[in-house]
Amino acid sequence: MGSRSSSSAAAMSGSRRSADGAEPSRDGTDTNRNPNTSRNNRSGNEPSRNRAAGASSGSNRAASWSGSGAAGPSSGRAEEDVDLAQVLAYLLRRGQVRLVHGGGATGLQLVQMHSDSDSDSDGAWEGRLGDQYNPPVDLNPDTCEVDRSEIKTQIRLATGAAGSKVTKSFAGLLRQREQGRCLSSSFSHGECSDIRSHFLPNHMTHKETFQQKAFCGVYSKDGSIFMSACQDQNVRLYDTRDGRFRLFKTIKARDVGWSVLDVAFTPDGAHLLYSSWSDYIHICSIDGDSESHTALDLNPDERRFCVFSLTTSSDGREILGGANDGCLYVFDREQNKRTLKIDSHEDDVNAVSFADASSQILFSGGDDALCKVWDRRTLREDSPQPVGQLAGHRDGITFIDSKGDARYLISNSKDQTIKLWDIRKFSPKEGLAASRLAVTQQNWDYRWQQVPKRALKRHRLPGDTSLMSYRGHGVLHTLIRCRFSPEFSTGQRYIYTGCSTGRVVVYDVLTGGIVTKLCNHDACVRDVSWHPYQESIVSSSWDGGVRLWEYRQNQFYQDDLLNEGMRHRGGRGGEGDKRETGEEQEEDGE
Repeated sequence: MGSRSSSSAAAMSGSRRSADGAEPSRDGTDTNRNPNTSRNNRSGNEPSRNRAAGASSGSNRAASWSGSGAAGPSSGRAEEDVDLAQVLAYLLRRGQVRLVHGGGATGLQLVQMHSDSDSDSDGAWEGRLGDQYNPPVDLNPDTCEVDRSEIKTQIRLATGAAGSKVTKSFAGLLRQREQGRCLSSSFSHGECSDIRSHFLPNHMTHKETFQQKAFCGVYSKDGSIFMSACQDQNVRLYDTRDGRFRLFKTIKARDVGWSVLDVAFTPDGAHLLYSSWSDYIHICSIDGDSESHTALDLNPDERRFCVFSLTTSSDGREILGGANDGCLYVFDREQNKRTLKIDSHEDDVNAVSFADASSQILFSGGDDALCKVWDRRTLREDSPQPVGQLAGHRDGITFIDSKGDARYLISNSKDQTIKLWDIRKFSPKEGLAASRLAVTQQNWDYRWQQVPKRALKRHRLPGDTSLMSYRGHGVLHTLIRCRFSPEFSTGQRYIYTGCSTGRVVVYDVLTGGIVTKLCNHDACVRDVSWHPYQESIVSSSWDGGVRLWEYRQNQFYQDDLLNEGMRHRGGRGGEGDKRETGEEQEEDGE
């Protein structure tokens, strides 16, 4: 989570701040409650297991107040509706004050702070620091490791480029087919994927706008449904068949603290899952007139509990979740109970994923900056040993996505990079130690502070076993997500991610260059989802917007046809060939 308020501050504020960009409740009420009734026995706080908050960047104001002095003005005003704990929580949340040991009756002092940016903290709180942050781009990515890896061969085969030293242009492929020089009567699947790469989404064709932040958005496995979760506690389902984007069902989420933080479909597409600041994961039916809405109790030990990431096994029987107590949870739907609780990370578990359809290997990533690989068949609560660990990030991991082949995965991090990993190359002890040291030296809070220059170091840590690092997007405010592009339409040639600057950024996996940026949001884009079979992307943003992006012919069309060879010289998607689209569109998307 970056740096956090200390346990003493949390106790005084009465609210533990979430790893997902905010505190569980802004009104001071208890958000850990039963699906139907309040659970007051879990309403208190306990000391955080996370590293203590570092000092805010910038210089301290000369003025400070003692803990007892801060309470003075409201003493004797019981008739006024003033809650000092809420006021203190608000000031701590905005970064206007911090607690230090010192004089006063309580032994604590409130010190007023100035940030480096002198920006309005409320704007930062709403995810609007993007205008003041230009994420650094790596103009010459180090491709040595990925060039030697098997993933390069896989992607070249999947995109019809294997065996050819020169990337064929779209026009060249058409001429080859017309002359009967294709290997078969038509284009191969790889050649079709290559052709589709000329028609990447570049235009906003539909938008939904809500009054509160959009947190999650994902397509179903077959692409027929899009699911969106917003801070207004509604989960919305859209019919996306035959080019439609039509709302057909809205489900009111239950037991929500702060917001719904993650969603998932069951493999059969009949149910959806969601999680929040709650002891429960909820499962709801999608089809049918009567709505089935069931709470699955994880029975955690923490008083303030949240599942930040969840997914299901390929058979739909097990639900895997990563939580703020540093543990992995496995819930068995047939037994209707939690079957495993694995103490997995030293800090919040922000991301979980199964490695492939077998659901035997799983990945986890946390605020300790480590990706861990686990074998489901050997998981034991009394001996939680991972198969291996992947180290190289300098700060917490916000999301993990598997390529689906039980070999490769990507991780997004608060160190402003995405890393590509091969799980056959685990990190040595040297790498684990270097990553742990780098994390302990982070003393800024990504939720409301701008990225300090010292956090943007580019040299690899000792023992970093990642194949590639991708730079050019911002990771601020919340757990921003990144994913591999679909296998069917792109051959998984791209990595795409949300961005704190309000953009969707698409990278070329093999070159590390930015292929395109989609721009139309006014706040950070938290989640992104690419249709599994069509050339469309949906972005979900803290400006309350859900945007559908598709290909539309524009000024780049002739360039695609006539100058493809020039653009492929040195690799498609190099920074010099970057496309940035969307800003020229009017607000109505036309």
